[in-house]
Amino acid sequence: MKINNNTFYHKRILILIVAYNAESTIKNVLSRIPNSIFKYDYEILILDDQSKDNTLEKSERYGKEKGGLNLNILYNPKNQGYGGNQKLGYRYAIDNNFDAVILLHGDGQYAPEVMEDLFLPILKGEADAVFGTRMQKSGDAIKGGMPLYKYIGNRILSATQNFFLGLGLSEYHSGYRVYSVDALEKIPFEYNTSDFHFDTEIIIQLWLAGKKITEIPIPTYYGDEICRVNGIKYAWNVFKTTIKVKLQKMHLCYQRKFDIEKKGERYPLKLGYQSSHTKAIEEVTANSKVLDIGCGEGYIGIELQKKGCDVCGIDDACLELDCKLSEFKQANLDNAELPYNPSEFDYILMLDVLEHLNTVSIYKLLDKIRAESMQNKTKIIISTANVTFFIVRLQMMFGNFNYGKRGILDYTHRHLFTRNSLSETLKQCNYEISKIDGIPPPYPAAIGNNYISKTLLLLNKIAIKILPGLFSYQFFIVATPYPTTNQLLENAKAAAEKMKNYQEKIHRN
Repeated sequence: MKINNNTFYHKRILILIVAYNAESTIKNVLSRIPNSIFKYDYEILILDDQSKDNTLEKSERYGKEKGGLNLNILYNPKNQGYGGNQKLGYRYAIDNNFDAVILLHGDGQYAPEVMEDLFLPILKGEADAVFGTRMQKSGDAIKGGMPLYKYIGNRILSATQNFFLGLGLSEYHSGYRVYSVDALEKIPFEYNTSDFHFDTEIIIQLWLAGKKITEIPIPTYYGDEICRVNGIKYAWNVFKTTIKVKLQKMHLCYQRKFDIEKKGERYPLKLGYQSSHTKAIEEVTANSKVLDIGCGEGYIGIELQKKGCDVCGIDDACLELDCKLSEFKQANLDNAELPYNPSEFDYILMLDVLEHLNTVSIYKLLDKIRAESMQNKTKIIISTANVTFFIVRLQMMFGNFNYGKRGILDYTHRHLFTRNSLSETLKQCNYEISKIDGIPPPYPAAIGNNYISKTLLLLNKIAIKILPGLFSYQFFIVATPYPTTNQLLENAKAAAEKMKNYQEKIHRN
């Protein structure tokens, strides 16, 4: 791919060469960088990772011999590892306002001659990352000298990762890459491992951030370079990382480096299968007046409006609901100051709300609702996560109790419940529980609405009937508040006045 004009020559290009004991190859790598690269605003950065040979001296000597080469050489006083050097290089690229950074190995395994093909899609804005792949053209990798065991291992690992992640890449394990510096700024690569599976982690981060990855075929070359990768350890780390990411997508584990924020709903609607959302929508009768506390984006209220309900929403965040609900008001539930009078509503929803409050606030909120709601008429619908769900118990057996972005151990949860503790909380606040059901995990949301998820839902429902405290992912409760003593006194006064009038009417007759 040739450039016929200087459209992109003003772009800043960083050629990052990671080198360790590369004295026999570093000069050859530098000399093979094509002259066309020097028309750009480029810099070559060599990171010598505490080499035990003369890599540093050979690099400096070449820079002097070449003359005019924009070459910068850094030396790590302590070995940082393959991933650690990439962190340093990408931080350097960000801090010095480069547009693209090319990762090149100092051992000569990857061809510098084709680097322009790799970085042009970045400069054109067609991709956020470009990977040189040796696997798109059948047989090229073997012809280029890739050992058969490495070829087979690469194929198996890449196929496994495609199965779990669905990226459709021909290869996850090429070290010849170009990244948009703007894309690097959007991902927490500094939390990544310093080991060789850094390359896998950064792919996953780019994917989670919604960045576009492009592959371009490159020639394969294996010479006399020393392989410093423990293949079995590397494969295990790659597999383990991939599985953990899949579990994190299912909200069953958490790793900070893969907590990549994307714009979108905080808590998506769960319809089409048994969930706390479908149960709540079914429970509310048509044409009722509903107060949705912790309404989020208002999705439940929108569904209830389809049943003719009048829905008002409360949330601690100021959300742009675009008048989707009848009315919306922002409120801090920790203060238990509701901007609506509970007595005006037939139903009060608190779906996945109580666990976000501290213990004192929970009691205050329940007391507030009870004191102001319609006597024996207002129904309270509550759902909350079950901290004794069997997956959480299994994790605890292995010493894990990791909070995450969503799920039972959502890191915004402040009060965790079991079936008994939730029931006891409501009883202590003088609520009568008319229904308590176990809800299975949202398998369709995690793995798709398919045969596997439907089978898992069915099996989990059966298990809930046997051991609800162990196999319920959530609990769904319908309760009504008992009258307060003040309300009972008012009732007694009203009843007494009614009886008095009745007696007088009898005497008159």
